[in-house]
Amino acid sequence: MAQWQELLKLEPDSKSRVCRLYARKFPIDVRRCLGDWVEGQDWELAAEDEATARTHFLTLLRKLDKLIKESHYNNHTLTGPDFSLLKSHMLTQFEHCPKEMAIKLSECLQEEKKILDSCAINLQRPTVTEETDTDLDIKVSELKTQTKEIEEEIKVLEKVESVYKEWESEVQRLNGLATTQMQEKFLNQAKSIRTKQQEVVTQIVKLVNFANKIVQTLVSVEIPEWKRKQQMSCIGNPVFTGLEHLEKWFSAVAESLLQIVQQVKKLRDQSRPQISAKSDLSQVIQQISSLIKELLKNALVVEKQPMMYSQTHRPLVLRTNVHFSVKLRLLVNLPILQNGCLIRAEFDKGVEEIKTIPGFRQFQFTCKDTKVMDKQNEGLVAEWDMSISENKSKRKRSNESPIKVTEELHIIKFSTDLWIAGLQCKAETSSLPLVVVSTTSQGPSAWASVLWSNLCPPENMTLSLFLDPPSLSWEQLSQALSWQFISAGDRELNEDQLNELKLKIVDNPDLVSWSKFSNQKEGPWIWIDGILDLIEKHLKNLWRDGCIMGFVSKENTRDLLLTKQVGNFLLRFSESNREGAITFSWSEYTTNEITVRAIDPFSKDELSRTSLADTIKTYRTKRNSNNPLIYLFPDQPKDDVFKRYYSESNNNQSVGPYLKRTYVCEGDCPTPPSCSPPLSFSLHTQMDLDQYWGDIPTPPPMLSSPSFEKIKNDLVSDMDLDTSDWPFVGFETQ
Repeated sequence: MAQWQELLKLEPDSKSRVCRLYARKFPIDVRRCLGDWVEGQDWELAAEDEATARTHFLTLLRKLDKLIKESHYNNHTLTGPDFSLLKSHMLTQFEHCPKEMAIKLSECLQEEKKILDSCAINLQRPTVTEETDTDLDIKVSELKTQTKEIEEEIKVLEKVESVYKEWESEVQRLNGLATTQMQEKFLNQAKSIRTKQQEVVTQIVKLVNFANKIVQTLVSVEIPEWKRKQQMSCIGNPVFTGLEHLEKWFSAVAESLLQIVQQVKKLRDQSRPQISAKSDLSQVIQQISSLIKELLKNALVVEKQPMMYSQTHRPLVLRTNVHFSVKLRLLVNLPILQNGCLIRAEFDKGVEEIKTIPGFRQFQFTCKDTKVMDKQNEGLVAEWDMSISENKSKRKRSNESPIKVTEELHIIKFSTDLWIAGLQCKAETSSLPLVVVSTTSQGPSAWASVLWSNLCPPENMTLSLFLDPPSLSWEQLSQALSWQFISAGDRELNEDQLNELKLKIVDNPDLVSWSKFSNQKEGPWIWIDGILDLIEKHLKNLWRDGCIMGFVSKENTRDLLLTKQVGNFLLRFSESNREGAITFSWSEYTTNEITVRAIDPFSKDELSRTSLADTIKTYRTKRNSNNPLIYLFPDQPKDDVFKRYYSESNNNQSVGPYLKRTYVCEGDCPTPPSCSPPLSFSLHTQMDLDQYWGDIPTPPPMLSSPSFEKIKNDLVSDMDLDTSDWPFVGFETQ
């Protein structure tokens, strides 16, 4: 189980990749509970040998039976995995095809290794963030320990001081009659106390300097790093953005500083003997006060950026008069601050672009712009339900704005006044730059602006960014595009898909211009956005499980299919439909040659009526009543891949309904004629024809045989099918 244990050490985003790897392929609970056994088997051999695969499958069932008994014996039926249900699932999925289980497990284990390899450097050498986190944990713990030690030192001093006062009272009572020995002892006691006081003051000064370094790390390193992570998270990066560590550090440091203030005041207020370093203590108190203010000033953060409820995967795009949410958190979570911190929100406060950019729109909140922070399980938070409207009375209509509505960047600022230990401090923060639209159709262009602005270097970021937008490197943009597909379909783009996109987006080898990327008529973004919407609404399962090749040119499609046996097909996105559509291409044997054909792309409207999986299951052509789609590229039996996606009603039909299409275009990837089929193809021909012709004793030598139409008509007659309404409308191109 060594490999599984290594996976458990990964960051949350890498663990999510592992979960997505097993989704709809193999139960991850079985992988986890039988980790040692799973890793100890040769699944590559089992994937090729039926007997070995069957043996492994039966062994797995026996191990599940054992886990079922142990679960009942230990009374973990409700608290642990449902092993009975898992066994039932395994029987349903793999009882008749144990090799499929072996193939999937082999693939999953190989992908696990790839994930571990990609994270190997991080596992061997902690990242700067991990080192800082560990270092901060140690330093904050040390700060708390030293603060407690000084507290004990001051308590000892208080006891010694009480003894000193008794001695002083006794000396005064004797009124000059005290012995020389008594006076010397009294003076030595006073000297000892002063020395101890000075030692404690020195300790406090060192401790405050130590706290100062921690505060500077928090406000100058940790907070900016977290904000950058959140920025990338907003545009799809599956990075962890939890605030638990920051809140723990901020709260612990603030609490220690407040304790040190009380300690210094106690030390300063000691009356006997007079402390010799009172001026030092005054400076220490001022320094501590500055540190507390610095912490509080940076403690207010936007935990969840503004986002509409209907577009949670695309924050920072707001629509006028449509409600959105935003959540703030105060990282200094102490009881003294839990009594009603009032947060104020202001839209575009102090934004210079209002004055400098002609026609720059102005907005106002349509709801209450203040909120009181509440103590919740996750901390001290304020969560808003807000909406905005355009203040058209202040808009300069006479001037034409040099930037588009979807390129206008705005900001929401938040502030609160905090009082703690006699100190007053104003904490402020702001949202990331956002775009305000008035119609749904502006959403895709607005999201492109959000992507671009968040990918730009922080030093270039202003609300007037799109007056002169900088170019981005392909490395930056390709990563962000891959994140979009994770958000839409739980699967990132692979290297081949990114290379295909690069050919459409990049002119310069290294840079992508904003004007080309965002062009609403010819730019690639609107096309990509249409595909993202297509995946999210109709193809999420197929995309997540890797059934869709997606971005592949017609030329590459032909080259790929011609390397495999006839009947292979692949799914790719339409390059001409700007709203998002998908098609499939397949290879077949006609008139002594292999031909690659394609069908007219399926739009969102068509996929909403009939799923792509059901269409693939029941597809027929005008030339042939048999389904030409046999193997999903490369050589994966169609039903093994797609049966889990077939609709229940479709599964109950022996022959599914034909897709009613008024226009079918095939053969957009014709293959030049060849003299004769290659030998490798001939070896597959008989098997393919057997699938086409079923129980017919002697299949014809090729599908283009003159007897094909007669045999097809005989089959139709024998099956008593009414073909009058079959929708074979359209044309073919060879």
